[in-house]
Amino acid sequence: MTKLIFMFKELLRNLYRNPGTAFVSILSLTLLFLLFELFWIAAETSDRFYSDLLSNFQMHVYVSETFPDKEIDSLTEKIISVAGVSEVSYVSRESARIELAGIVGTDLLVGYDDINPLPRSFVIAFDKMYLHSSSIADIESTIIKLKGISKIDYSRQWLEKAETTRKIILNIGMILGGLTLFTTVVSSANNIRLMTRTRAHGFWQMRLLGAGRIFIALPFIMEGFLIGFLSAALSWLVITYGQSKISFTQFELVLPTLKEMGLFCLAAGGLGIMSGLLGLRKLLK
Repeated sequence: MTKLIFMFKELLRNLYRNPGTAFVSILSLTLLFLLFELFWIAAETSDRFYSDLLSNFQMHVYVSETFPDKEIDSLTEKIISVAGVSEVSYVSRESARIELAGIVGTDLLVGYDDINPLPRSFVIAFDKMYLHSSSIADIESTIIKLKGISKIDYSRQWLEKAETTRKIILNIGMILGGLTLFTTVVSSANNIRLMTRTRAHGFWQMRLLGAGRIFIALPFIMEGFLIGFLSAALSWLVITYGQSKISFTQFELVLPTLKEMGLFCLAAGGLGIMSGLLGLRKLLK
């Protein structure tokens, strides 16, 4: 118990004797974590927005003019049996006419009741597991082979570009995460190394009195954890405050849960411990 009290007092003494170094370290790490968290939120928000768009993704399958109406039910069953298709809605010529009138605001086919030129079609929805370009392309190739299908239309280029954008965002996130990890460890390690140099003479005196290396180093390791944890917590407070003051009408910001924020703070504290060990390498030899 006495040793724990001593290490805690030593931790406070280090912070008291080097307030400038501790403040600069917390400020720099807070800004670094803030940059990473802003990208995290942007990635989560764009992913939610993308998922919402995909939930309304549909394929339009057009029926050939010569295909008889009496076989529509049979064709519907064949389409719904294709792997990945979750829902099939048949659009007759009359339904297409009503939909067209709703879009343009007037019935353009008045007087053409007997020769409605609009095509018959199916509107297809997909299972979530199949909402990516390769699976949609496989479904398209299967359906186009069915008898009575003349044409298939869907937002192929949009889907491919959206998937490419998601991959780019993921790669940027991995690079940014690696840079955050490296910069955090190096910055904290240098700060702790500077603190140990100012007290090198006192360390050797403690060693002569029988104190172990780990016992001397623990206050600095605890300091690394504390600085990392506080910096991460402070950055989340800034994010939360900013989110409460800013709102968007086109989309909603997606913030991590409190559990994820807490785990992030603990991980930042773990990086602080790693930084402390690196900054004390000479002392621990």
